Amino acid sequence: MAKIPKPLSPGEEEFALQCRAMRITPEREFIFAPPRKWRFDFAFHTFRLAIEVEGGYGGRHQRGGFVTDMEKYNTAAKMGWKVLRYTTAMVKRGDAINDVVEILKGQGL
Repeated sequence: MAKIPKPLSPGEEEFALQCRAMRITPEREFIFAPPRKWRFDFAFHTFRLAIEVEGGYGGRHQRGGFVTDMEKYNTAAKMGWKVLRYTTAMVKRGDAINDVVEILKGQGL
């Protein structure tokens, strides 16, 4: 039986819509460090560019998950990944899609 993908958060949904509008297709829930099963919200794996849309303030990322997130992002950096992190407000403002388009254009896409 196929695994049902997790529902998108409002910020992730907005970023996915912006990507479609720009005709770029990131991979969702990309596992980058097996066997840890760490995932990026969005990844352009050819360019080793990852996008993380962070949850609300005071949520998991500021409680117990904070240290795990640091381990995840440090591991990604050691593996050569560029990880860009955004709040939902930043995504809605267009910061995330503008940064991604700028980086991808700089890579020749």
